Amino acid sequence: MLKRIDVKHLTLGMYLHEFCGSWMEHPFWRTKFVLDDPHDLELIHATAIHEVWIDISRGKDVAAGTASLTREEVDARIDTDFSRLDALPPVVVAPPAPPPAPPADDRQPTSMQSELRRAASICGQAKEAVVSMFNEARMGKAVDAENASSLVEEISNSVMRNPGALISLARLKTADDYTYMHSVAVCALMVALARQIGLSEAHTRSAGMAGLLHDLGKAAIPLEVLNKPGKLTDEEFAVVRSHPVEGYNMLKEGGGVEAAVLDACLHHHEKVDGTGYPGKLPGDKISLIAKMTAICDVYDAITSNRPYKRGWDPSESIRRMAEWTNDHFDPRLFQAFVKSIGIYPVGSLVRLTSGRIGVVMEQAPKSLVTPRVKVFFSTKSDMRIPPEVVDLAAPGCHEKIVAREDPDRWRFPDLSELWTGMPGQPW
Repeated sequence: MLKRIDVKHLTLGMYLHEFCGSWMEHPFWRTKFVLDDPHDLELIHATAIHEVWIDISRGKDVAAGTASLTREEVDARIDTDFSRLDALPPVVVAPPAPPPAPPADDRQPTSMQSELRRAASICGQAKEAVVSMFNEARMGKAVDAENASSLVEEISNSVMRNPGALISLARLKTADDYTYMHSVAVCALMVALARQIGLSEAHTRSAGMAGLLHDLGKAAIPLEVLNKPGKLTDEEFAVVRSHPVEGYNMLKEGGGVEAAVLDACLHHHEKVDGTGYPGKLPGDKISLIAKMTAICDVYDAITSNRPYKRGWDPSESIRRMAEWTNDHFDPRLFQAFVKSIGIYPVGSLVRLTSGRIGVVMEQAPKSLVTPRVKVFFSTKSDMRIPPEVVDLAAPGCHEKIVAREDPDRWRFPDLSELWTGMPGQPW
């Protein structure tokens, strides 16, 4: 049985099942182990992690009367919060803008399948551009703001045409590509979130630029540390945590980067409870663009494969982030983020009422719980079935999502191909 407890109640002999926070916030390469080393307990207390899950069937329980939550209690709360999202008014942080002009031809809405092809091409080109940008930063050269702006424009146009395509494709990065494609993915997520909260065209471009440049400081980190597949030493962890300051200094010295983007670069690891870094800023001292970057950065990080850890399923990641929201993220911005990508983002593995398993292909325009799903496996017969697209929002459709499924349990080798329609690495 799992229990969520405050880290102050952790004692030796407990079985640590999971940290309530992303793996970027602690130096452990694993999260499931018996806590039997006092030094490990000290390390946990020194991190910004507030809560953990323990498995009392495999280790010590908390003392009687100690506050804790079961998995069922946490899931019920999240389900209640998510069920209200469709009815909540949009989060608007900007004053009402005049009616937008008709979109240019390169921003006209397109279908998911149509945009996936264009997005794949953009991802390939963007990766090359970001690799070049990081290499130049390693050599001490200033960022080419003009080239960066044109890349943000390309990514932004794709998100305008169909927000799910490029965002979802960029998540399919390999562990080796992570550092570079993470910048592309966060750029796209920032543009989608900016549109969701009603930012102006200029501020949306700034948000995209912040996403593209927020991790540039990692160019100052030795690759053997950045891509280390095992546990980081305390010194290595400190080096990794230096990247916001390193990136801020690089961009400021190079010139030509606006203040809001510099701020996002410096403060995208701050948390609303004041335990983030480098400044330990409380929520009311963190800028809007830095709060946005924090959400987009964590989502792409935990859904991506890393040298030391497989990425989580998109819908599982959204639920885990919901558990951390009051400590980590601005709650209203997180609500807007979920609305921008869905409770079941594209690529999520789900089970329907009929017992069929499918992968989410596209969001529904009016509801967060009725995406289009490509079903391809029957749990009743325990076998693959001919793929079929089920539109859960269609009139007369009696199917609904009843559970998230763990891709690691099923290990479908063609899961990405099923929703992209493209074999291998799409870009």
